[in-house]
Amino acid sequence: GQEGEGGFWDRTARAVMRYPILSMGLAAGLLVAAAIPVFDMNTGAAGVSTLPEDLPSKQAFEILQRDFYAGLLSPAEIVIDGDANSPEVQAAIQRLQGILSTDPAFGPSQLQVNPQGDLALLSAPVAAEAISDMALDAVRRLREDYIPRAFQGVQAEVLVTGDTAYNMDFFDMTADYTPIVFAFVLGLSFILLTMVFHSLVVPIKAILLNLLSVGAAYGLIVLVFQEGFLAGLLGFQPVPTVEVWIPLFLFSILFGLSMDYHVFLLSRIREHYNQTHDNTESVSFGLRSTGRIITGAALIMVAVFAGFASGDLVMFQ
Repeated sequence: GQEGEGGFWDRTARAVMRYPILSMGLAAGLLVAAAIPVFDMNTGAAGVSTLPEDLPSKQAFEILQRDFYAGLLSPAEIVIDGDANSPEVQAAIQRLQGILSTDPAFGPSQLQVNPQGDLALLSAPVAAEAISDMALDAVRRLREDYIPRAFQGVQAEVLVTGDTAYNMDFFDMTADYTPIVFAFVLGLSFILLTMVFHSLVVPIKAILLNLLSVGAAYGLIVLVFQEGFLAGLLGFQPVPTVEVWIPLFLFSILFGLSMDYHVFLLSRIREHYNQTHDNTESVSFGLRSTGRIITGAALIMVAVFAGFASGDLVMFQ
């Protein structure tokens, strides 16, 4: 599995080291250009828009959404935990129903009270698909404005659930924890690489390169799937939003794989350097001795994930 001197990876490594600034400029410029669209990324959930047009389930949902309330399938479920038979709670529920009746995003609500009278459920259909911006904004108004206004000073806990509320909480949780995951993974990688290679430059360089490659992956996803560039030629279906879990999932997969082989490559370079103390020859040896293995592993990953890309669901593509 090792190429001798003069092989492809040996010639490539020496050419790069002979023109380091030009090589870095070309490679970094390509990755930066690919990463630029990431600033226009819209994360959320695309819902039925990710399904192929010829599926009967999508056609039926579009008819339901056009001619009826699609929100009847997933209403906002308002749970009132308190004495549902008390005059103050009943008055608050009536105030909330009155407020909802003035908002065109909500349909007529239905109230249910449990036999013990200590829990009430107010179901309010939303006149939009559960994961649409209109539905999300409606539930946000319900939580932040309508309920506090209607139940001010009332001894009851009011919570909102349902598909839209679930998605909104999931989006918020993902947004809150994504920076923590990034910081934890990058920080731990920096510490481990520093301990293994006794260097600050190596871990900083490794982290920057990995972030750049992840950014390029994000940018290409936005360019192809969100903006629709070459989507038709590649057989992909453009969607207005990127599934909210995909950036975090991709970061974990890409960073883990690339850092794994990065350490594998650097270990070979360091081993040879400890024997020869020749930096140029050590880099060349490390690349030519691991180039085929790492490239082979990359091709295996391409073959595995090509199965997802050939499917019909956009989130897996």
